[in-house]
Amino acid sequence: MSDSLKITFLGTGTSMGVPVIGCPCEVCQSKDPHDNRLRTSILIQKGETNIVVDSGPDFRYQVLRSGLKSLSALVFTHEHKDHTAGMDDVRAFNFIQRKPVDVFASTSVERALRNEFHYAFEDTKYPGVPEIRIHNIASGTKFEIEGILIEPIEVFHHRLPVLGFRIDDFTYITDANRIAEAEMDKIRGSKVLVLNALRRQMHISHFTLDEALEMIDDLQPEHAYLTHISHQMGKHADVSNELPANVSIAYDQLVVEV
Repeated sequence: MSDSLKITFLGTGTSMGVPVIGCPCEVCQSKDPHDNRLRTSILIQKGETNIVVDSGPDFRYQVLRSGLKSLSALVFTHEHKDHTAGMDDVRAFNFIQRKPVDVFASTSVERALRNEFHYAFEDTKYPGVPEIRIHNIASGTKFEIEGILIEPIEVFHHRLPVLGFRIDDFTYITDANRIAEAEMDKIRGSKVLVLNALRRQMHISHFTLDEALEMIDDLQPEHAYLTHISHQMGKHADVSNELPANVSIAYDQLVVEV
């Protein structure tokens, strides 16, 4: 088994994606494929293990586009619909793998999933509904998926607790605008950091570009990638030209090895 992690950005956009429906702005009208962003999600691969973090509304297409044929686990950061709405499509992996899909989620995310996808949790299920096996993520407690140790990192999305994750030298943080110092210490030493940066203007629940860059400067990863990007950020090419040498704006289907 290879020791390296392969990270594929399945989506790098905010809750409305880019282009936004009906928007005439230059980003939404851009012909550059780097400016087309599905809802935020990543695929983490190590050896034969395939872990997807978040299954938003674009999950089905993201999996088809990536060519993924097996799913070891689905891990959720939080319960907002742009991160959970596509969970029903794990049933394709039920048919392929002939077993339930392991889903890792906090108590609050599990509650939301049970409400939204109630038919998957009923005692008597309709044939063909998703078959999942829930594993609770406890804040501050590491967990394993097929021998891969994952450390949850609690961040805040305004007042909502959201989980980021660290695996070896890789840390993934999305939908955050505040991180406590104790949680920052869990990130330090990461070689690769993925961090959300919604736009340039202040936002109630997301880091701005400047705030994300300030945090990256503090944490000092070898390289950082910005995700959860809105059309208000500007064109991919223009933003890329403004960034420090160790920071990149991520784009859909970007592959990074750690």
